[in-house]
Amino acid sequence: MMAPETVVTVEHNKPTAPPQQQQGGALDWIKINTDYFKTPPGILKVIELILGILCMALSSPWYSTWFVFVAVTCFITTLLWSFVYFLSIREALKIPINWVLSELISTSIQTVFYLIAFIVLFAATASYYAHGYGANVAAAVFGIFNTLAYGASSFLLFKEHKSTVSVAA
Repeated sequence: MMAPETVVTVEHNKPTAPPQQQQGGALDWIKINTDYFKTPPGILKVIELILGILCMALSSPWYSTWFVFVAVTCFITTLLWSFVYFLSIREALKIPINWVLSELISTSIQTVFYLIAFIVLFAATASYYAHGYGANVAAAVFGIFNTLAYGASSFLLFKEHKSTVSVAA
C-alpha cells in the first residue's frame, strides 16, 4: 500500500495579520496657524477686518448702497482668506491653484472697489445733511484707511508673487 502524498506550499512575504487601520478624524488635515497673523500680511488682514466692521457699522445704505455693498463683500472675502490661512487650507489642499496670484487679484479688486466706494460716500454725504451725516463721514474716512490697508496687502502680495515667479523661472 502506498502512502498518500502530502503537498506543503510556503508563501513568503505575506502578512499574517491584516494591517491596522489608522484611526483619524475627518478633520485631521486642519492645522491651526496663528503665527500667520503675526506677520505683516496677517496683521494687515486683521486691520482690514476691524476697519471693515467699522465701515459696515457706521455707513448707511440711505447715503450709499454701493459703499455698504463694498464693505460687506470685502469683509466676507477677507474673512474667507483669513480662514484659509488660519486653518492652513493652502497646505492641506493639494490642488493646482496659484494661491498668491488668486489672493493678489482679489485684494487688488477690493482696493479699487474701496477707493471708488469712499469717494461715492463722500459725494453722497456732501450733497445733503441729514440724520447719520457724521457716521457716514466717519465710515468714508475708515474707507480711506481700509483702501490703504488693502493697497498695502496688494503690494505685499505682488512682491510675493514676483518672488515666486522669478524662482520658478
